[in-house]
Amino acid sequence: MANSNTLAETTKLEFPAASPFCTLHQRVGLTDIEISYSRPSTKGREIFGGMVPFDKVWRTGANGATKLVFNTAVKLNGTEIPAGTYALMTIPGKDQWTIIINRGAEQWGSYKYDETADVAKFQVAPVKLDRAVETFTIEFDQLTDVTATLKLLWDKVEIPIKLEVDYIDQLASRVESVMASDEPAKPYFQAAQFYLNHNKDLKKALTWIDAAIAERDAFFIVHVKAKILAKLGDKAGAIAAAKHSKELAEKINELSYQKMNTDLINSLS
Repeated sequence: MANSNTLAETTKLEFPAASPFCTLHQRVGLTDIEISYSRPSTKGREIFGGMVPFDKVWRTGANGATKLVFNTAVKLNGTEIPAGTYALMTIPGKDQWTIIINRGAEQWGSYKYDETADVAKFQVAPVKLDRAVETFTIEFDQLTDVTATLKLLWDKVEIPIKLEVDYIDQLASRVESVMASDEPAKPYFQAAQFYLNHNKDLKKALTWIDAAIAERDAFFIVHVKAKILAKLGDKAGAIAAAKHSKELAEKINELSYQKMNTDLINSLS
């Protein structure tokens, strides 16, 4: 008969989970996204249309409902989602999947799914993969400052969901405020690059990049000036700046910027 000490030791044993828990963090623009989910594996089973039935609500993982957290509003496939914590559920289908964003983030599985708690519901066409993904995976791909693709991957199925964030106008307003202030240290380079990348006031961007160069005559800063001048239509100025940036890059054997400057010069010649 086991004594009390043996029983206490047994209760402390920890075994590997059949579907390990995973937390994914990703920033898109200025939006922080967290996804918490459990990851089942195929293990030789038929997945969609088998273990995961078609046309029924799925927890989109294992164990507890898959949880999404957004610290700002986002758009998923064009549908506005307010900042908050949600359950990500799906209804798999042969030709279409229904994506469900639901307020019931703390529920176990999808057994108590309440349609009245849905925040959004939209459809996505599944993409057939050439190779099988053994373990259910959620990942981000094709990241930009304002977009990303959120992918659900398992077996030979990929579900791509377009994610969009909107921070440009808000950040531009903050940039304007900071750059007009009496702050002694200003982010001249970052502000100029932001305005260049998002087609804001290029004349202001040129003023700021000149100020950045006055502080530090670096190849990557001068290259941004060349690109701003090119967008402003000043080909001669852009070529001169690109040549200077290339010379600075050559001094430290920075090959990628040498090529980028060469390409820019050729495109303007």
